Amino acid sequence: MSDIERSPTLIGWRLLALAYDFFPVLALWFLTAGVFTALHGDAVRGGWLGLVEFMVFWLIAGLYAVFSWRRGGKTVGMRPWRLRVVDARGDNASSRALWLRYVIGGVSLLLGGLGFWWAWFDRDRLTWHDRASGTRMIREAR
Repeated sequence: MSDIERSPTLIGWRLLALAYDFFPVLALWFLTAGVFTALHGDAVRGGWLGLVEFMVFWLIAGLYAVFSWRRGGKTVGMRPWRLRVVDARGDNASSRALWLRYVIGGVSLLLGGLGFWWAWFDRDRLTWHDRASGTRMIREAR
């Protein structure tokens, strides 16, 4: 890979991909909510079942991300921007590394995106989830 292909992706490209990926994940969440509603007979409102539903939503989003990254390094939202997740050598990352990436990225989002904003100060422009998982998001050349 050339240096341009290996350079970390700027935060703006990451946020655009994240915004695009919200829509397929939202569709999956609607399907999941439909199953919960069908099983429960009503919309889930708080309590332990609400917590279970939230955890299933989080797991569904993780399956979408990790499956996409593992299959080709890209989610639907990453394709238009030519972004790809790779390991430190530029190869496909392991499932373990990708799940760690997803978990740390989720924590980062819960903290107001602090781990994403960190990339502005990091010497290699890497986010918390990049560093923790040993993965990188790169922008491919045209």
